[in-house]
Amino acid sequence: MSMQLFRTTGGNLINREQPLSFRFNGKNYNGYQGDTLASGLLANGVHLVGRSFKYHRPRGIMASGIEDPQSMVQLGVGTRTVPNLKSTEIELYDELQAASVNSWPSLNFDLLSINNIVSRLLPAGFYYKTFFGSHKLWQYLFEPLIRRGSGWGKAPTQADPDVYDHKHVHCDVLVVGGGP
Repeated sequence: MSMQLFRTTGGNLINREQPLSFRFNGKNYNGYQGDTLASGLLANGVHLVGRSFKYHRPRGIMASGIEDPQSMVQLGVGTRTVPNLKSTEIELYDELQAASVNSWPSLNFDLLSINNIVSRLLPAGFYYKTFFGSHKLWQYLFEPLIRRGSGWGKAPTQADPDVYDHKHVHCDVLVVGGGP
């Protein structure tokens, strides 16, 4: 399907003269300057962008702004990756790389969606330390599985490669929250 089928012609925020390419979950897509990641994905027919926190149910884009609670993505790769950003707030740029969060091993085939099948056995107040019987089993099996299944994005594991300027300022009196 053409991306034009999903766009209105009256909008002036999208510059159709500036096409961009981006990647989501390792697949290449095309968008325009002024698109958000969410609008670029929807224009390319991508509706599934993540999985729910506990039961790993499919989640898509439900709103067009900051109010969308379910379209969280991992932006970038390597040391410059940023977890848990809303796809409705990320402006597309050329060669942007994003990935879905809370799915393993992939978004379309999520093994942890079995939680949805056994949801009657996992009530809202499920006490995870039920599995604490053996310290070794807890440390090497249950805790890693629970952490993998309940997390959102992944923080970078290496130091930030960028350099930031520092400014140390000292004062005698500092009023915080004093209003005008």
